[in-house]
Amino acid sequence: MPSLFDKIGAELKRGLVQIAALCLLQERLYGYQLVKILASHGLETEEGTLYPLLRRLEAQGLLLSEWDTQGARPRKYYLLSPQGMEALPRLREAWEEIAGAVGTILGTPVVGTTLPGGAKEEA
Repeated sequence: MPSLFDKIGAELKRGLVQIAALCLLQERLYGYQLVKILASHGLETEEGTLYPLLRRLEAQGLLLSEWDTQGARPRKYYLLSPQGMEALPRLREAWEEIAGAVGTILGTPVVGTTLPGGAKEEA
């Protein structure tokens, strides 16, 4: 049975994977590529978690998808939609505010993030 820590950690990670995926999908990628890139940055994500997330982001109008059947196996590629391109800078701002605020509360400001009040934490 998952502990409370595991549950809270999973919820936190789910939100982070959404913004990370949107940022990475400024480039056309298929799901397994995205899983590997996320893992290489320390955000290990199960395919069973990522694919529903991608479908949800597409249903929200933030992603476009298309099937490529030219290779040995068909692959569904994803890319930010125009609406996703508009949303990304606002999501980055939100992330910077949240990371800065939480870092300040924890006593470990995140370098390069905007702190409450608009000041930037510098290295």
